[in-house]
Amino acid sequence: MRETALTAAHAELGASFTDFGGWKMPLKYTSELEEHHAVRTTAGLFDLSHMGEIRIIGPDAATFLNTALVGNLAAVKIGKAKYSLICREDGGILDDLIAYRIDENEFLLVPNASNREVVAAALTERAAAGTGAGGTGFDVEVWDESEGISLIAVQGPAAQKIISSVVRANETFLVDELSYYAFTTVSVGGDEILLARTGYTGEDGFELFLPNEKAHALWLALLEAGSDDGLVPCGLACRDSLRLEAGMPLYGNELSTERVSFEAGLPVVSFAKAENFTGRAALEAAKAAGRGKTSGQRLVGLKGLGKRAGRGGYPVLAVEGDNPGETVGAVTSGLPSPTLGHPIAMAYVDIAHTEPGTRLDVDLRGKPQPFEVVPLPFYRRAR
Repeated sequence: MRETALTAAHAELGASFTDFGGWKMPLKYTSELEEHHAVRTTAGLFDLSHMGEIRIIGPDAATFLNTALVGNLAAVKIGKAKYSLICREDGGILDDLIAYRIDENEFLLVPNASNREVVAAALTERAAAGTGAGGTGFDVEVWDESEGISLIAVQGPAAQKIISSVVRANETFLVDELSYYAFTTVSVGGDEILLARTGYTGEDGFELFLPNEKAHALWLALLEAGSDDGLVPCGLACRDSLRLEAGMPLYGNELSTERVSFEAGLPVVSFAKAENFTGRAALEAAKAAGRGKTSGQRLVGLKGLGKRAGRGGYPVLAVEGDNPGETVGAVTSGLPSPTLGHPIAMAYVDIAHTEPGTRLDVDLRGKPQPFEVVPLPFYRRAR
């Protein structure tokens, strides 16, 4: 397994590890429930260095990304970020990612760890095959810099205060002025660091991108800065429960090459842009056919009415209608919600059974358990 620059630091803190996309990552340090509640009430510190970082540089960068991704990246302002998808020609989702516009001709893409090499290869191929201003290929460089970059995140109500205390000594910039899905460059200990305000937990949060050799010092500085505010190191277990409560999809669970954006409820496809992006024709046909709206299946939230939670792959059964007991979908992610106190799940379900309030069962190894369709997200933080 690959290791991040912080693996030794995690071991010193007593982390238990797991294989995640080929990376040795901390699963938890103490209790996943304690870590989950810390993020909801104070703050959590995450090592996300397994994520990919792919830089797109060149005069055709914006136009190229408008052909490679489904969103309108050319409309993104410098210093802002955008969530988007990279799809196949058939509309299937290769990955979901965040694109940061560094400059007029430069973007930083952050794909999922397990898909980083697939995404980098697809972008390289599409850059060479496309038609840029010169007529043969796009005038861009696709640079996968993932191996040299660490990514650290602070998530939770106290995140802004903690980040402010770390950058305050060297900056006139105020962290509270950074808007959601925006980023800037700050100086910490004399090192320039890209600071973004995004997140995957449903809470306020920040991500810091920096060279591997600087990661350990920043990790320790953040732990010290947050010691009086309840900051705790957090693993992947609580990250999964936090993102599920926030209704955020996970590639390999809710997103895959077998699904299109409309089924997943992701309004990220821009048909208004002029570029003929990869998958456009298939997605136009899917939208015209009502896929995910009037036909096929759609991703929904399920609230458990009992005590047992459904897990990924468990069948979803009809309760109402002409065929009770019929399989009408499958759970993609599920667990007992630490914040809400009852089971929650996301599932792809046949359109006829997706209206909020619809009663459904989840087949837990031959024992149907009661659930109800509810709007996503399950949890929304107070603003």
